[in-house]
Amino acid sequence: MIKFFSNKLCVALSALILLSACASGPKQVDYTAFRNAKPRSILVLPPVNQTSEVNATYGMLAQMTMPLAEAGYYVVPVAEMDETFKHNGLTTPTDIQNVAPAKLREIFAADAALYTTVTDYGSKFVVVGSKTNVTANTKLVDLRSGNELWSGSATANGSEAGANVAVGGGSLIGVLVSAAVSQVVNASTDKSYTVAALTSQRLLSAGGANTLLYGPRSPKYGTD
Repeated sequence: MIKFFSNKLCVALSALILLSACASGPKQVDYTAFRNAKPRSILVLPPVNQTSEVNATYGMLAQMTMPLAEAGYYVVPVAEMDETFKHNGLTTPTDIQNVAPAKLREIFAADAALYTTVTDYGSKFVVVGSKTNVTANTKLVDLRSGNELWSGSATANGSEAGANVAVGGGSLIGVLVSAAVSQVVNASTDKSYTVAALTSQRLLSAGGANTLLYGPRSPKYGTD
């Protein structure tokens, strides 16, 4: 009888360990298409803004070039991209992202394009605090084939970026005043812009788990 229960216990523990192993750890990205495509240059398209903040698109766009360049890619200059689309009558991120990959390749001669959506951007008053959050998701598409090479998402908040200010005492009134002042200061100095930099860094840096691969301009190219 003891042996019977012992065997059942072993089976149950084995199943539990297996389920735990399956549940833990991030899903591994398949980089096969990415490695085969070997993109050298990237066109960063204006992010689609799904928030109520009018500055979200360009606040995020302004921060996206640096991490890509540091990762080892040539990035089509944002000013050149923006002016080209305006000259052709395309002014909204949605319309721009709907342009066929082959046409983008023809115009900008880039190997890949980054399609991004901002889902959270700005400072919000939440009873006993003011939170500044920026969340975005993106995908890298091969402009030669139209295939998706990689996708990712990232979020950051003002406390991580040192974007929030605090005033007032420890009383509830003091906390509420502090939160209100923090929101006003964050809005007036556009602290979301600072948080967007951290979000972009997390979203587009190379060398981590499930992140972008290093580009050909990086000394670490081919090591990931």
